[in-house]
Amino acid sequence: MTSSTRPAVLFVCVHNAGRSQMAAGYLRHLAGDRIEVRSAGSMPADQINPTAVAAMLEEGIDLGAAQPRVLSADDVAASDVVVTMGCGDACPYYPGTRYEDWTLEDPAGQDLAAVRAIRDQTRSRVVALIASLDR
Repeated sequence: MTSSTRPAVLFVCVHNAGRSQMAAGYLRHLAGDRIEVRSAGSMPADQINPTAVAAMLEEGIDLGAAQPRVLSADDVAASDVVVTMGCGDACPYYPGTRYEDWTLEDPAGQDLAAVRAIRDQTRSRVVALIASLDR
């Protein structure tokens, strides 16, 4: 566990505009302040995918103010769990950090119905992650 008393989770995908943002949004929404949440990408986009924003708004989670940000080694070092989104992103490795790879379809270029399915898969994985951290 990081120096704080709560676990820290970092979600990573290449553009930090869809999957990682949806996962971070769900984790903040479902875990409240029990878990520190970060998201980043190796090549961040200019903005969050608008279809991902729309899909999350249906769940009462507003990603409209979120901004893609670049992944740093400090983000990884400060995290207890690093979750990559099945996009082949390479993250710095730190002993004692838990790494997971969630193979999720990229919502880029998808219609709202397809993004809803990705959103729902993401939610299920976030719920399981919370349960594992609450143990």
